[in-house]
Amino acid sequence: MGKECVKVLTGPLQGQEFLISPTLSIGRNPGNGIVLDDAQVSRKHAVIESTESGTTLKDLGSGNGTFVDNRRILEYRLTDGQEFRVGSVELKYEGEPGSAADSTPLGSGSRVKFDDTSTGTVQASSTENVFQTMFSPAPQAANTDELRATQKRLAAIYEANQVISSENDLGKLFAHVLDQIFKLVPANNGVIMMANEETGELEARFEKTGVGDAEIRVSSTIVQRAFENEEALLIQDAASDDRFDASASIMTANISSAMAVPLVQQGEKLGVLYVDTRGSTGAFDHSDLELIVGLSGPASIAIKNAQYVDQLETDFQTTLRLLANAIELRDHYTVGHTWRVTNFSVALADELGYDEEKLKEVEMGGVLHDIGKIGVPDAILCKPGKLTDEEYEVMKVHPTKGADLMEDCKRLAPLIPYCKYHHERYDGRGYPEKLSGEDIPIQGRIVAVADTFDAMTSNRPYRKGLDPEIAITEIEKNKGSQFDPECADAFIRAYRGGKISHILQAYHENAKSIACPFCSTFIPIEEGAELGDAFECNVCHRHSRLDKHNENYIGVLLTEADMAAAKEA
Repeated sequence: MGKECVKVLTGPLQGQEFLISPTLSIGRNPGNGIVLDDAQVSRKHAVIESTESGTTLKDLGSGNGTFVDNRRILEYRLTDGQEFRVGSVELKYEGEPGSAADSTPLGSGSRVKFDDTSTGTVQASSTENVFQTMFSPAPQAANTDELRATQKRLAAIYEANQVISSENDLGKLFAHVLDQIFKLVPANNGVIMMANEETGELEARFEKTGVGDAEIRVSSTIVQRAFENEEALLIQDAASDDRFDASASIMTANISSAMAVPLVQQGEKLGVLYVDTRGSTGAFDHSDLELIVGLSGPASIAIKNAQYVDQLETDFQTTLRLLANAIELRDHYTVGHTWRVTNFSVALADELGYDEEKLKEVEMGGVLHDIGKIGVPDAILCKPGKLTDEEYEVMKVHPTKGADLMEDCKRLAPLIPYCKYHHERYDGRGYPEKLSGEDIPIQGRIVAVADTFDAMTSNRPYRKGLDPEIAITEIEKNKGSQFDPECADAFIRAYRGGKISHILQAYHENAKSIACPFCSTFIPIEEGAELGDAFECNVCHRHSRLDKHNENYIGVLLTEADMAAAKEA
């Protein structure tokens, strides 16, 4: 570490220099390193501390404050040539502060590359300090223009926070955050980095650029320092620092100014907001940093809430699948039916033009369409042969039983029509309510086509499944009688477009394949596969290990723990 000192620029001590070794106190008390005879200066006003991680100016609770760039600070990381004010006296820091130790290179996103470079000429301050001084103009600058500027910043942050706080979808939230940042500051690139839950390493989760499709180069040292120290960092001119000059990537990317702000919620470090400019030295100032810090707090809350919602949705869907699996395991003669009908229904709805959110509903509706079978006796549900008329009447109650099972749960209300109406017929001859035409909710009309097609094409103990071409002919023939014509046509288009065949139970049966031990759908085995290799079923998405029994290849179902262990190995 080189020589560090503070030079007094105004007042009776003008021109004098005071060494920092390793601290230098400032105040009216004679015991301070710099004694300022000024009524606006407290007896113990401020202190400058020099450490390996940098040199910091700290206010000691003074009455009139310590200011950098006309902003009141509590704590501020100084850079060479940085001017600051104590009372009415202007001072300047001179020297080469220490820099944070380099960190391990971070992971990368699609267009984001991380470089292990030092932080160079960085202005650093705790986010708490930046936030507290955000709307506090210096007393000497508290004129109408300054107050208007403060109001403008407050209005901008308020508007941005309103947009961010209204979003619960994590992917959309990331996009909103960067959109609002680009409105607030003159950024060319922005990246949201989140800490990996397992490793704790920062990973690029979303990026935005206004300079084409070029890679976004990010200094791993900058973002790691912001993350680890919970510091808001402002880099005025990255290329002017020798240590940045050594990085070809920084020069190639033409990074001139950058900011990095941590995302923290209730003490939990979530990630980092990073923005930079290309070719514009000093494009950002302290007020820009204040705006990003002002946005980072509400963004952190919104991100954490979205993560909770995302986890709840995942748990919800997992619970629904567990319920469906319970039915599948009871009725081993139709095992896999639920998952094939679900996939058929989604393909049909996609052909109708449903958006992603609606397709998720169709998927969950398909998963629960037969949940009412939980109330059907085993003697009927698991009967290997055809049902008698009396047994069939009992089986016909399952759509109503399923709807009754779900009606007390508001979250399941949108899924009830998939269950209750999938055995209604377009001509009114179905059950349980003998509805006809468009009086049948569209959810039921969609599943009716998918359910019937799977029943026709899947093998049963008492008959072999139909060739899918014959089944498609039956769908075509029964448009307007059994099936809604629009849904039937959409399903036929999906089939002709190659979106259905791979879901069929026996599609890969005659090729090199194994039957999925969970849903009975045949899984193709790649050429050159060896015993122990894992394969995913494209219907239920479970994984099976290739094994051999009595000279026959079979699939052995793998648990999530098995897959995690294999991934680590």
